[in-house]
Amino acid sequence: MARIAFSWLCGTAVVAAVPAQAADPARDAAWAERLGWGPSAAPDSGPAPGSDAWLRHQLDDQPDPLPPAVQAQIDAMRISKEPVAALVVETDAMQRDLKAIPNLDQRKVAREAYQKTLNGLADEARQRFVLRALYSPDQLRERMTWFWFNHFNVQANKRDIRAMVGDYEETIRAHALGRFRDLLEATLRHPAMLRYLDNDQNAKGKINENYAREIMELHSMGVGSGYSQQDVQELARILTGVGVDQKPDAPKLKPELQPLYLRAGLFEFNPARHDFGTKHFLGHTIQGSGFHEVEQALDLIAESPATAHRVSLKLATYFMGDNPPSALVDRMTATFRRSHGDIAEVLKTMIRSREFSGKLGSGFKDPVGYTLSAVRLAYGDRMVTNPQPVVGWIRQMGEGLYDHETPDGYDLSSAAWSAPGQMATRFDIARQIGGGAARLFQPTDTPPIWRAMSKRVAIW
Repeated sequence: MARIAFSWLCGTAVVAAVPAQAADPARDAAWAERLGWGPSAAPDSGPAPGSDAWLRHQLDDQPDPLPPAVQAQIDAMRISKEPVAALVVETDAMQRDLKAIPNLDQRKVAREAYQKTLNGLADEARQRFVLRALYSPDQLRERMTWFWFNHFNVQANKRDIRAMVGDYEETIRAHALGRFRDLLEATLRHPAMLRYLDNDQNAKGKINENYAREIMELHSMGVGSGYSQQDVQELARILTGVGVDQKPDAPKLKPELQPLYLRAGLFEFNPARHDFGTKHFLGHTIQGSGFHEVEQALDLIAESPATAHRVSLKLATYFMGDNPPSALVDRMTATFRRSHGDIAEVLKTMIRSREFSGKLGSGFKDPVGYTLSAVRLAYGDRMVTNPQPVVGWIRQMGEGLYDHETPDGYDLSSAAWSAPGQMATRFDIARQIGGGAARLFQPTDTPPIWRAMSKRVAIW
């Protein structure tokens, strides 16, 4: 199987699948490529990809269980056993303690332990993503989880987000096929997003517009869609007091503010930090009322025709490649608006279109899709016990999981990943996968390739 995979990787692996006019097995592979992470070497089970039963299953919002051995591997991770709040409190205490150590050598040791703990939590999240992508029956949900994470991007290495990124991805996965409005609020309430875009520093009298700007520009309506700089400023005022608190006790508040205080894990809405003045946002007047202002603003953003079109266009581009048919994007937009942002309904409109079927067999894979589909094809019938090489191959091609520094996420167009240097790296990785990739089946304590081979990181 490995030799077959190597030949496939060096040939058709750069495109999405084989022509839709081919025999039934080829069509099944084409559907598996387009709506999942590719066909697997595992024995066939369940409905054929592309069939009505398969699509109903993929669009079902109730996740199916993973294979028991894979689930056991995930269950053994710290990020699965400990709440994110406990992990953040622990790592924050480690950082505080090391700053108080007077001895420089001891402080260095403590700092290394702190960084190792944070890196370990982020590594677990990356490994969990890979395991689910390789073995989950819910392939479309896993594809959508990567899409939405990239859309609502955070970088793990900023501040203490490494301790939070696994939980953030779980939050996205839970809403990946639900309503866009719910997903938008779920990301807004997550401490990873609030820390990444600095809204935990946004307070009355000390306005920080970072998150408000990115919600409008990247997460929803898009540049040139009709909102103004004043709308950004007003949204920033609406978001004052939305932040993160890892202290066990609620802050002391005036009696009239106490009913307005909200806390859920690390998420906090602190009315003492909120601007209760009247706001004028997207042509509507929003009276000062606390977190209810945020909910009103999110309703307006999610119901905007510009949001419906931008999200539909991005979905069509992700699944169909560059320049998807405008008529189809318009129908997806209409479905988005009619269903109030039901993501599964928007996907159904796309999947059941003639344009989508006509695009099967075309398109260029980004590094994440390329690597995961190659491993599924070559080794899908064996359980990977060490996902770190997969994580390293993806990073080597420049699309490291949770590594993108800016909130725009990775560029998923074909031009971003088809330069000569990229292709050379791609074929080198194909040789590694096709050659047996024994490290995939070694214990998970094998050092990650990007740390064990630090001299090569600069060229990755």
